[in-house]
Amino acid sequence: MTAIPFDNSYARMPERFFARTDPSPVSAPRLIRLNRDLARSLGLDPDWLAGPEGLAILAGNRIAAGSAPIATAYAGHQFGHLVPQLGDGRAILLGEVIDRDGIRRDIQLKGSGPTPFSRRGDGRAALGPVLREYVVSEAMAALGIPTTRALAAVTTGERVIRETLLPGAILTRVASSHIRVGTFQFFAIRGDTEGVRHLADHVIARHYPEIAGEAQPYAALLSAVIARQAALVAQWLGVGFIHGVMNTDNMSVAGETIDYGPCAFLDAYDPGTVFSAIDEQGRYAYGNQPMIAQWNLVRLAETLVPLLADGTEAAIRIAEERLAAFGPLFESAYLAGLRRKLGLFTERAEDRALAGALLTAMTENQADFTLTFRHLGAAAADPVQDGPVRDRFIDPTAYDAWAMRWRERLAAEPQGAEERRRAMDRANPAFIPRNHRIEAVIEAAVERDDFAPFAELLTVLSAPYEDQPAFARYAEPPEAHERVHRTFCGT
Repeated sequence: MTAIPFDNSYARMPERFFARTDPSPVSAPRLIRLNRDLARSLGLDPDWLAGPEGLAILAGNRIAAGSAPIATAYAGHQFGHLVPQLGDGRAILLGEVIDRDGIRRDIQLKGSGPTPFSRRGDGRAALGPVLREYVVSEAMAALGIPTTRALAAVTTGERVIRETLLPGAILTRVASSHIRVGTFQFFAIRGDTEGVRHLADHVIARHYPEIAGEAQPYAALLSAVIARQAALVAQWLGVGFIHGVMNTDNMSVAGETIDYGPCAFLDAYDPGTVFSAIDEQGRYAYGNQPMIAQWNLVRLAETLVPLLADGTEAAIRIAEERLAAFGPLFESAYLAGLRRKLGLFTERAEDRALAGALLTAMTENQADFTLTFRHLGAAAADPVQDGPVRDRFIDPTAYDAWAMRWRERLAAEPQGAEERRRAMDRANPAFIPRNHRIEAVIEAAVERDDFAPFAELLTVLSAPYEDQPAFARYAEPPEAHERVHRTFCGT
């Protein structure tokens, strides 16, 4: 077996789907972190990857046997405005491997130098955004949310120019694929219906093989992507995640969270929360994410119209019928998540209003999203434990009023108190990658070349549903002087 057993299906697609380009070598690569468990799941030897040969590949200084480096082409709506050509401007897909579960996975370098899609950019990445993506993507995986993964982070020994000189780094990202809504748009914009068809056939074979034999496979593809996105966004809301830049080029048709640029997690609950410095109008606020996901899916449907039926009107009717499923699918997944968070095992019509009343009270009282729900588990088992929840509210009586309704609802449930608490603790994490913790990790690495805080944060976030008393401080929200109000894109 070769060191990395590549099998590169996308590089066998027509040449207009990508540009063949090699990573640019760097002067002094150094391994910051290797995700050894992920390496093993990919069938790779972590000791070899951490050694000189593996490091050279992770830094872009060597092309592995079997690799077929490409930068993929895609377009995209960025903040609602169509950009006909984007593409991998600072990322190079090294190739694909079949993991130990039989799933095809991309291995991609981010920050590996310019490509034909770089649009005058340097194609490099600064250390801070690499660490942010590593931390958040691995935290999302531990939280049980579909996501791209971080295989490795490497410093380059070189500086990149942003607002100032910063240390450079490269992230090795693993994904089920890097095919986006914007990939379909790239071909549709050009009137390349055969390109759209070829891409759709590839996506069906790779991600949705169960629909290949259906009478309307392209309509079934649209429905499958809609279902995965509805479930994904519901899961985001359940942990307080804000993507920050939900452009169509950042929506994976595989249903994974992709591109952790100005992303962040809620501290105090407020559906209007925006962290991204480039989202000046709040388009991608926390509470807008379901609406934006549906908007993006409409853009996907537009690209598939020529494949859905012989006539345009008939095709549009099919697309509209499939798109109409998003709202009910999302609401069902979101409400199911809220029930789990509240310790409800059965379904009642009043559950949505009960959950909504809590969220409203949390907004009005600036209650921390993660810890309010985490402490509810103990409160559900014993009302004596209400104190830690009440302490999260500016006016604790707002919680008291809601808790009376909640306990009346819990009384109708068949489960015992301890069973409920265990279930709630599995639905409500104690630890999330809080913004101020990520910024502290980045500061230590960039300013002092100290990666110990990075390693410790990864350790904590690898078990988000466990109490971890030794790391209790990581569960706490920021003090006023620690709050991070803006997050930034890495480009």
